[in-house]
Amino acid sequence: MSDLLMWLPGILMSYAAFLLGIASPGPNVLAIIGTSMSVGRRSGISLAIGVAAGSFCWAVLSVAGLTALFAAYAPLLTAIKIFGGFYLLWLAYKAFKSATLAHDLEAKTLSGGSRSAAGYALRGFTIQMSNPKAVLAWIAVVSLGLHGDAPLWVGIVIVVGMSLLSVGLHILYAVAFSTAAMIGIYSRARRSIQATLGTFFGAAGLKLLLDET
Repeated sequence: MSDLLMWLPGILMSYAAFLLGIASPGPNVLAIIGTSMSVGRRSGISLAIGVAAGSFCWAVLSVAGLTALFAAYAPLLTAIKIFGGFYLLWLAYKAFKSATLAHDLEAKTLSGGSRSAAGYALRGFTIQMSNPKAVLAWIAVVSLGLHGDAPLWVGIVIVVGMSLLSVGLHILYAVAFSTAAMIGIYSRARRSIQATLGTFFGAAGLKLLLDET
């Protein structure tokens, strides 16, 4: 129980950072929304599953990579934390900047015409795995909960928990945002959401930079 209480705050911080990150739709989420609106929910859900599968792979690679690096060279933890902290501060800056803009959410459709369900899933996986920003985001988020002396179960909990969140939330986007009405609701709340994201990412970034453990 003591081990759980020791690592739980960091794990929950990783979950929260990931959750709020998805709340700010990027190109992948916009593609899911656009596909649901223009082609249909089923295709949007297939694309969402593919994106979530890519997120799972990045989560596993990030946790495994960081664990191996910490085991081989413990002082590297400081460099990872500095990188993660500044990256989260960069995300905070982008969120605050987005909150000042007046543009609406712009859903995008995929090029290349319609596909089968498997085709959309494969395209979503490919998009996520080929996104160079994804690995940077995953390293920053994972470093909030994974330290150099973390036991194996901490990495497993982070991967499993965030993978479940990824599947659920990406599918939720595909279902909920398959109508123009939902796009309008989100657009009206966008500035408040971005301001909240900026505050959280800023606090999380400072926590990583100032944490001495």
